[in-house]
Amino acid sequence: MHKVTIPAHIIERVRKVRGGDHIYSTLDMSRVAHVCVDMQVGFVAEGAPIEVPMTREITGTINTISAAIRAAGGVNVFTRYTYDPSEKLSWDHWFRTLPPSQLAAQETMRAGMLDWEMDPSMEVLDSDIIVDKTRFSALIPETCDMDRILKARGIDTLIITGTLTNCCCESTARDALQMGYNVIFMSDANATLSDEEHLGTLLSMYTIFADVMDTPYLLDLIASSTAARAAA
Repeated sequence: MHKVTIPAHIIERVRKVRGGDHIYSTLDMSRVAHVCVDMQVGFVAEGAPIEVPMTREITGTINTISAAIRAAGGVNVFTRYTYDPSEKLSWDHWFRTLPPSQLAAQETMRAGMLDWEMDPSMEVLDSDIIVDKTRFSALIPETCDMDRILKARGIDTLIITGTLTNCCCESTARDALQMGYNVIFMSDANATLSDEEHLGTLLSMYTIFADVMDTPYLLDLIASSTAARAAA
């Protein structure tokens, strides 16, 4: 997994603002969605067109989070990045900037192609939700149905995992905060192409956009929140 070392001066500044290391001390699991971003064959498989090697080190962690979410009454949402040049809301201007090799990689992410499918290492159950998106963020109107689906279920808190930390995961988290969701961003269940890029996103998340947690802390939080709700 990525090496994560948040500088002491940033930790001190955030603690002064928040009064501690974390924003959330309890969760209403009936209103929590774990959003696993783009863990597809095209990103995870060795030699894939848009391979992110570190994804293969976080699949087990993501599956552990997914299982805990299900058991506690939350919902898992798996996003699939989808290349659709004929979509209603065109993104042609971005595709025109890509070099031929990258544009060819985009072509492999069309709906129904092998690279577009969820990676077999991911444990996706019938009770989970899969949504397709055509942008980095899963929350842009007319490019993904996730916001509508979540609001229909009364979801107000998102836990973000997946790939790439500094692209689709970060974009989704930033939009989520600005659209009124509480955001938890996982430090050890997101992956990108280098430790430096991963840390850069975590610093933005930690200081502004999200509560940054590792998996042991999250699992303890889920367990304590579930126990407290049962006792009440």
